[in-house]
Amino acid sequence: MLALHPNDFPSGLLTDPEKANLAADGLGAYVGPANGYVLAFSNGLKVYLSGDTGLTADMDSIVGQFYQPSLTVFNISDTFVTGPEEAAFAISKLIKAKSAIPSHANEVATTCGKVNPGTRTARFIELLPDIPAYVPRSGVTMEFDSDGKCVKGC
Repeated sequence: MLALHPNDFPSGLLTDPEKANLAADGLGAYVGPANGYVLAFSNGLKVYLSGDTGLTADMDSIVGQFYQPSLTVFNISDTFVTGPEEAAFAISKLIKAKSAIPSHANEVATTCGKVNPGTRTARFIELLPDIPAYVPRSGVTMEFDSDGKCVKGC
């Protein structure tokens, strides 16, 4: 499963003559495929950001085996891309991360800082019984050590 959706630059941000030329032919400004990134921080933390991707073999060979991130931020929206089941599989079996943050859930996942039962976020956490999943909360900054353990804002 790959992210199969347009990744066009919004035409409203273009100026003429490019804007007019593209519009005349019904085209957009393509900016590249949807993909993920591995970020390395100065404290030794490596984080895989899945972006709008789906399951790929690269999550095992390149991300998991080569980069070995200890933390993942994974899309769980289940709309054109990975849902909770695919994301949990990728994290536990392919990437083998030590901790995870669900992202792009497209739902009201928490109430008063607690995960709402029956949500994709709750399902994602259930599927990772041995891997801590840290749920982002508005206005709360999380900090992680080099092993992907949340040390602040958890």
